[in-house]
Amino acid sequence: MLMTAEDYRESLRRYTPRIFINGSQVTNVADEPLLAPGIAGVGVTYDFAHHPDHVHSLTAIEASSGKTVNRMLHINRESKDLLSKLEAVRAVCAESGCAQRYLAHDALNGLYQATKRTDDRHGTDYHQRFIHYLHRVQDEDLSLGIAMTDAKGDRSKRAGEQAKRDVYVHIKERRPDGIIIRGTKAIVTGAPYMHEFLVMPCRTHPAEDADFAVACAVPVDAPGITIIARPAGRRGEASAKFSAKYGQSTGVVQFDNVFVPHEQVFLAGETEEGGFLTTTYATHHRQSCIGARAGFGDLLIGAGALMTRANGLDFEKHGHLRDAMVELITITESFYACGVASSVYCEQDPAGSVMPHPVYSNIGKLLLATKIYDMHRIAHLVSGGLIVALPGPDEDHNPETQASLSAVLSGRPDIPTEQRLEVARFIEDLTVSSQAGWYSVMSLHGGGSPEAMKREIWRNYPVSEKTDLVERLLDRDILDEGQKVTDQPGKCCEKGC
Repeated sequence: MLMTAEDYRESLRRYTPRIFINGSQVTNVADEPLLAPGIAGVGVTYDFAHHPDHVHSLTAIEASSGKTVNRMLHINRESKDLLSKLEAVRAVCAESGCAQRYLAHDALNGLYQATKRTDDRHGTDYHQRFIHYLHRVQDEDLSLGIAMTDAKGDRSKRAGEQAKRDVYVHIKERRPDGIIIRGTKAIVTGAPYMHEFLVMPCRTHPAEDADFAVACAVPVDAPGITIIARPAGRRGEASAKFSAKYGQSTGVVQFDNVFVPHEQVFLAGETEEGGFLTTTYATHHRQSCIGARAGFGDLLIGAGALMTRANGLDFEKHGHLRDAMVELITITESFYACGVASSVYCEQDPAGSVMPHPVYSNIGKLLLATKIYDMHRIAHLVSGGLIVALPGPDEDHNPETQASLSAVLSGRPDIPTEQRLEVARFIEDLTVSSQAGWYSVMSLHGGGSPEAMKREIWRNYPVSEKTDLVERLLDRDILDEGQKVTDQPGKCCEKGC
C-alpha cells in the first residue's frame, strides 16, 4: 500500500512514543504543532509517489517481491535505480528543504548488502530475516528513523573503554528469543515522527567490543525508548516563509533495556561486517545527500533570480549578478554531477544489488559540505541587504507604518511591494535564520564530517593506476623487483587484497 501524506500523518496515531520537546512531554505526535513542519516534510515523499510528474522516480518495482513500492524503501539493482533515487531525492528536497525519509533507503540498501555478506561468511540467517522485514516495511509504506550516530563519549577512546558504557548502544543481554540493548543514539533524523528505528553501528569495532556491533529494528514506542527532540522548523513565526511549513526535528534516542526479538536482529556481534555496514551505508547516504542539497540549491537559485528581478535589476545588464548566479548554478550542478557519475559507474555487490561509486559519492558530498556556505554567500550577494534589514512582518499590517514602508521598499513598479518582501523573507529563512544555520551544519556534518569523505576518497581512489601510467611513460618500473605496495589504507598491495 502506497500511503499519501494524510495517510502517513494518521498512521502516527497508532504509536505512543515517549517524547520530550522543550522540556514538555508530547502526547499526540500527529497533532503536535512543534512537529507539524517535520511531518509535512516527510509527507512530500508520500504524496509525490502519487503525483503524475514524480511517480516514475518516487516508485519502483521491488525485485524480491514484484510489488510497487516507494522509492525511499527500494533496493537498487541497477544504475537506473540509483539515478531515479537521486532524481527523487532532489525533487522532494526542492519541495521541502529536507524530506528526511531518504535515510531509510540508504540504511535498507546497506543492510541488504551487509546481511548477505554476514550469512556467506558465518552461516547465519540474517539476510532472510532482513528480507522478511523489508517486505513488511514496504507493504506498510513505513518511515524509518536511522539510529546510527552514538553519543560516543570521550572521542579518544573506543566504545569498550568508555567510562559510561551507555554512550554507545550495545547488547546488554542475549536471550533465547532475542537481545536486550542499551545506550544512546545522539542524532536521529525525524525521530519523533518515525514508525520504527533501524539501529546500526556508527563505526568499526574491534573484536573485544563485539557487543557494540549490533543492527536491529524496533518500533518507536517499544518499552524502554525515550526520544528527546528539538522542534521541527519555525512553526507559527510570521517571517518563516518556508520553515513554518517544512522543517526537520532531530532527536537523542535513549534505549533503556529494550527487548528486540530475533527476527528483527540483523547483526549481533559480527564486528567486521558491522564495519562494512557503516561504510556501505555512508556511501549510499552521501549520494542521497547530493540529491538533497541539489534540491536546496534549486531553492536558492530560484529565490535569487526572483529577488534580483524584484530589485529592478537585469542579469544581462548587470554582469556581476549574472556571474554570481552562474557560480551558484555551477556549485549545485557540479556536486549533482558527481551523484550522476556515482550512479553510472556503480559497483555490483555480491548480494545482487548495486552501490554508488564510492569515490564520486564522497567527492560530491565533500563538495556540498564545503560549498554550502558559498551558496549562502552568493544568495546574499544577488539579493541585497534587504533580507536582514527588512522590518518584521507585523509592520506589513500596521496602519501607522504599512503605507510608508510600501512606498519606500518597493522595487520594480510592476512587482507589488508585498511580493518583493515575501521573497526577501524566504531567502532570510533559508540563509540567515536559526533554521538556516541548521541547514548549514547538517550539510557540513550530515553523513559524516569532511574528514570522513577525504579518507574514503583516498582509500578508494586508484592511485596505483596513475603511478603505473607515469612509470610507463617514463619507461621505467621503480618497483619491478617485487610486489608493488601502496600507502593507501586497506590496500596491502595494488590489488587491495
